[in-house]
Parts: sequence; C-alpha cells; structure tokens
Amino acid sequence: MIEIKDKSLCCGCHACLNACPKQCIAMHEDNEGFLYPFVDKEKCIDCGLCEKVCPVINQGEPRKPLKVYAAKNRDEAIRMQSSSGGIFTLIAEKVIAEGGVVFGAKFNKQWEVIHAYTDNLNGLADFRGSKYVQSIIGNTYSEVLKFLKEGRKVLFSGTPCQIAGLKKFLRKEYENLLTIDVACHGVPSPMIWNIYLNETCSKIRGIKPDGKNSVHSAKGGEYKSCIEAISFRSKITGWKKYSFMLKPNFFNYDGKNTEKKISQKAADNIFMKGFLRNIYLRPSCYACAARFGKSGSDICIGDFWGVENFYPQFDDDKGISLLLINSQNGLNAYNNITAESIESNYEYAIKYNPVLEHSVTIPKNKELFWKEFERNPTMDCVNKFTKTNVPLLLKIYYKCRLVASTIVKKIYN
Repeated sequence: MIEIKDKSLCCGCHACLNACPKQCIAMHEDNEGFLYPFVDKEKCIDCGLCEKVCPVINQGEPRKPLKVYAAKNRDEAIRMQSSSGGIFTLIAEKVIAEGGVVFGAKFNKQWEVIHAYTDNLNGLADFRGSKYVQSIIGNTYSEVLKFLKEGRKVLFSGTPCQIAGLKKFLRKEYENLLTIDVACHGVPSPMIWNIYLNETCSKIRGIKPDGKNSVHSAKGGEYKSCIEAISFRSKITGWKKYSFMLKPNFFNYDGKNTEKKISQKAADNIFMKGFLRNIYLRPSCYACAARFGKSGSDICIGDFWGVENFYPQFDDDKGISLLLINSQNGLNAYNNITAESIESNYEYAIKYNPVLEHSVTIPKNKELFWKEFERNPTMDCVNKFTKTNVPLLLKIYYKCRLVASTIVKKIYN
C-alpha cells in the first residue's frame, strides 16, 4: 500500500491511481499545492500493485542516448510558437497522419495545466510551448492503455517522471507506443501559479488583490476569463532571452486598463523568478528519480543551449531543439520526419543542460519561504525571497519563535 511518509519520494505521477483495481486511491493537495496519493484503507485489498508501478520505488537504469541531434522545424511559424525548435510538432503530425493519438500538457479553461490527448492536427497547438507548472495526469495512463490495446499508435509526451510512471503502469513494452520526455528543471507549485494569476488578473481589472483569500479565490476561476493567452517562453525578445507573456481578453471584462498586457523577460517575472531559483519546486524534484535517461523515454527533447558555441552557423536565435535519441523506436520516429539537423554528441548536450543528469539544489531559504508563505500567501512574499538575500528580520523572527517554543515546552514538561 502506498503511504507517503517522505514527500521527496513521490513525484505525483498518478501511476498508482491509474493502476489501483479497486479505485481506492485519490490525489489530495498538500499545503504547498502539490498532489499526493491517499488510500481508502477500507476499500484497499493490499494487492501491492500501487507500489509495483511506482517509478520512485522501482527506478530505471541510467543510460546515455544512441544519437544526439541539434534540430529545427523548417516551418518558421511553428518554430516561433514552440519553446525550442518545433520538433515535437513534426513527430506528432506523423503519428496523427498514421491514425494515431497524441498526449501532451495543455491549459484548461481555468489556466491550470492538465494532460489530455488529440487525434487531429488542430489539437496539437494546445501542446506546443512549455508549461512551467506540474500537469495533472488524471486517468490519461488508462486512456493510453485503451488506445494501445485497440492497436492505435500513441505518442505520449511529458516530464521524465511522468514517462517513467506511464512505463511502470503499462508493465510491458508496446510497439505502437512512442514516448517523449523533456529536459526538466523541476515543476513549481500549481497553488502559487494560481495565486500569481489571481493577483495579476485582479490588477488588470483594477481590483485590489485579496491577500489571504488569494489561495481560495484562485481556485474559483471566475477571474480567469480575462486571459486570452499565456506563454512561458515567448520569443518576442529572442529564444535565448525568452519572455513570459500574458495577453488579457479585453472582451470578457469591463476594465479600462487595456494597455496592461504582461510581457516581461523571464528573469523579471515574479513567478518565473521563484521557479528558476528553485524556491517552490516539488520536493521530489530536488532528488529526481528519472534523470540520466532513467525515465525509459524513446526521445528526450530540450533546448540546445550553447548551440552558438558549437554550431554558430545553425543558430538564428529562433530556437534549436536538442534531441537525445534513446531507443531504436525513437530513432525510427526521428528518421520519419523532415527537419534541418546536425548530428552532435552527448558532451555538447550536457554542457549547458546539466539537468539531464543532475537534480537542482535545495535553496537554503526554501523552508523559511514556506513558513513565511503560510503566514502571507501572496506574490509579495515570493518577491522578498527572490531578492539576493532573505530579509534579516525574517530570520530573526523565526529564530525567536523557535527559542520561545523551546522555552514553553521546558516549562510545561
């Protein structure tokens, strides 16, 4: 039976939920906004399947790729809509042309990130572009199995831990399954993403953000009708110095602040700063069980950072994909598309993409951040902790609380 005693040992992949024959596992949100499995012990039959499909308990073997490529889509419009070189779209188009199904991460109407599938070309647009929030897998692993048993080709894309979770859930290899994971930095808190959206949309509407109620009102979704589009990796300022962009839908509210389109370099956007400084990542991301090729994916796609140093003639600052081809199935899929590419090597791949092999480090102020955020759940709190130094007064405040608590315990004991 799955029991989460150490949150760093659960990646939230939903494999246990999908595998449970009695459907007695539900995903519950914790105080940091991440989902964890909880078992209804009265329904549980102790079959142990939930533990057998866990990709953290049953980790894959480290491996290096068969081939490495720098590549880009010849369709520049698609490439500009993509985070890197637009190669995912090329592979997905081939799968759909063969009557297959493509799974990926998309925004829902509340601008939460969820996993879903499409079997038509128009649906691929929703999967393009990075979403720097942990997606909700739901029952998509079970949907994948259904399509595979029907004989349809399936492409499933996701983070390395999500691919590892799917592989463990399926418990055997399928010739008609192609898996693609991404070079993953880590996944930030969906709760903080919701609070960011709540405060941002409140400002667009000219409404004062509602402080401690942000957590609750952020889940209602009523304010999110003011959003028309979001891009975590807009190339308006170039691929290397990408921007965060939020475009309001001015027809869905009667506000007067129509000039307040959000377009900032990622380094200046408050949500992205907290994410890139690792302050509110999922605990398992600091000790990822699926890096170094352990996910079992056929292809890993990322940004070929540093390409200008290795292949300057290939770089135009519009996005170059890094492709790690991990299996013959992945190589067949890559050989089936037409892209501009250069064969590269693993040493170039990891030089500017250390997350392929190593987890990010835990910030020294992470625990202090969550204590303060519990007291003040706003983006102002995030802003404090993304400055160079954590405010000294906060350190003194929590030190005094700890000392006071210790004294009280001694008095009453």
